[in-house]
Formats: sequence, structure tokens, C-alpha cells
Amino acid sequence: MYDHILVPIAFDEQTDEKTTRALEIARALSAPQAKITLLHVMEAVPGYVINYLPTEFSQEAHKAIESELTKLAETVPNGQALLISGHSGRSILDWADAHKPDLIVIASHRPGMQDLLLGSTATQVVRHAQCAVHVLR
Repeated sequence: MYDHILVPIAFDEQTDEKTTRALEIARALSAPQAKITLLHVMEAVPGYVINYLPTEFSQEAHKAIESELTKLAETVPNGQALLISGHSGRSILDWADAHKPDLIVIASHRPGMQDLLLGSTATQVVRHAQCAVHVLR
């Protein structure tokens, strides 16, 4: 059983089922008083795009994601929602280095050609995390 579990959450069209499964796994692998942190990393909007978006876009997106993340955190015992900014893979690893979770439960997608060349977030986390990593396919 793990005392502190990190569950990175991605909000995209393929994650609803994987998020549910990740949270089920986190619940199943957690010790009775374990802390489960749900983490979402907001990546920066590229400069060439930001000029075409309404000025309040970032604030509204931040509020909406924070709200959804909080709702998800309420579904797990001792759940905590956390929204940070940065590059997803690097930020997850930096957070894990600073807060020392026992386990990271992360969803992955089926690798495509771009992942073979660039690497996915899950691949980066698996290769560089200093703790156990459970990957969902």
C-alpha cells in the first residue's frame, strides 16, 4: 500500500475512461490514510496563437480546469486537486521530486510515430521518476 499517490490528469477527448481507471487504481493501491494528489499541468499557449484568443481565455480556462479537477479530487479519499503551469512531463517530474510521492499512476495512449521520435509524457515520467510508476494503457 502506498501513502502518497500522484495521479496526473489530462483533460482531452480520450481521458474520461482512463481517468476513471487511474482513480480506481489509486484507490485500490492506497493505504487507509493515503494522500492522493490529482495534478494537471497547463501548458503555455503558443505566442502565435495567444493574439487570436480573448484576453480572458487563460483565466477562464484555469477556472474551468480547476473546477473539474476539484470535483475529481472529491471522489477519492484524502484527494487533493492541484493545477500548475509548465511543460507536462517535466513539471510532473519536478513536482514529484519536490513532494516525494510513493507512486505515480499515469495514463498513456497508444504510441504513434511522433512518440517514437519525441516521446510522450508517460514515457518521460516512466524513464525519469524516482518512485514507482503504474502506467495505464
